[in-house]
Amino acid sequence: MIVSKNSSDIYNPKVIRSTMGAIFRLNVIETPDILSTIKSLKKHKFKVYATSLNTDKSIYDVEYKKVGIIIGNESNGISEEVLKLADEKIKIPMIGKTESLNASVATGVILYEYVRQRLNK
Repeated sequence: MIVSKNSSDIYNPKVIRSTMGAIFRLNVIETPDILSTIKSLKKHKFKVYATSLNTDKSIYDVEYKKVGIIIGNESNGISEEVLKLADEKIKIPMIGKTESLNASVATGVILYEYVRQRLNK
């Protein structure tokens, strides 16, 4: 997991408690320059997906093989600079009038699709 310097403190006691200790089983990299980090991922042949409401491409339309997935924060989303670096924008299809989910729920849904695809191979 890569987090930008502007992300919430992942070692905040409330964050740690909410993960029920799972945070300690992840490799976490904090980057001072998310743009350079994304460029480095792409240089190493990672496909970079950014979550956005401004796309028709669903999380079910992409293959999760050697990918980086960018999740924006709940109030501001993903910056235009970061969106421009992404290979594709993806969204979670929603039924009804709900427009978006909070960042943690959206991440869970996308990671579940990632795992589902890996288990079906």
